Parts: sequence; C-alpha cells; structure tokens
Amino acid sequence: MGFGTQELIIILLIVVLLFGAKKIPELAKGMGKGIKEFKNAMNEEEKKEEAPKELADNTAEAPKEEAKKSENA
Repeated sequence: MGFGTQELIIILLIVVLLFGAKKIPELAKGMGKGIKEFKNAMNEEEKKEEAPKELADNTAEAPKEEAKKSENA
C-alpha cells in the first residue's frame, strides 16, 4: 500500500501548517543526527561482537602453532 501524489502533498501541507516552514529544516537536521548516531551505535555493537570471535580464533590457533613448533624441534 503506497501513497499517491495527492496524499503526499496533503501530508506535506499539514506538516508545514503544524511546524512552520522555518522549523522543518531544524527537524530534518535533528532526524539526520539521530539516524547517524543510531548507525554508529549499530557499528560499535557489531565490532564488539566481532572482537571476541577474533580473540577466540587467535587463542585457538596458538596451541596449534606451538604443537607444530614442538614437532619440528
């Protein structure tokens, strides 16, 4: 279910009447900052989840490398 051109124009007019033309850029700027902060938080969470996996991989590989060294000696 999508919006047609008439519906979008009516919604835009209502927004302009409620907030005024001067306030709309401020609202858009605030929404943009909010979206940016949300994306940054999501990226930080992904990095936090990846770090323990990388650490676990490195610790799992360390005994294998030591075993290879002891075999060669």
